[in-house]
Amino acid sequence: MSDEKNIRFVGVVDHLAVKCSDLQKAVEEYKRLGFKVETLYDDWAMMRDPKGFGIALLPPNSKHPPHIGLRVETFEELEEAARREGRPIKPHRDGTSSFYTKGVDGQIIELVYYPPDFKKNTD
Repeated sequence: MSDEKNIRFVGVVDHLAVKCSDLQKAVEEYKRLGFKVETLYDDWAMMRDPKGFGIALLPPNSKHPPHIGLRVETFEELEEAARREGRPIKPHRDGTSSFYTKGVDGQIIELVYYPPDFKKNTD
């Protein structure tokens, strides 16, 4: 077993963020696959399958990079991970808070926290 002091952060896979060329068309296709809209803005959408796995859709005008989203259970976990990574935590308009960092081979990872009162913008 590895030494826990060397672990950068711990989280469960929450979502994958992928580029799309047409947001509304992509939303409709994911709905056809059984996903539901959790959050929808003009520059990104979060879709969830029945088990809670998310696909974040990033149209060309999105400021978000393609990434793997890992969910932490508490804000304190997020704060500790951000401190270890030397990254600022950013609150988001949907009520979540997160930061981006680099993972293996430079892949972008987002650590995200959903507060207990998180409100889903569903259709």
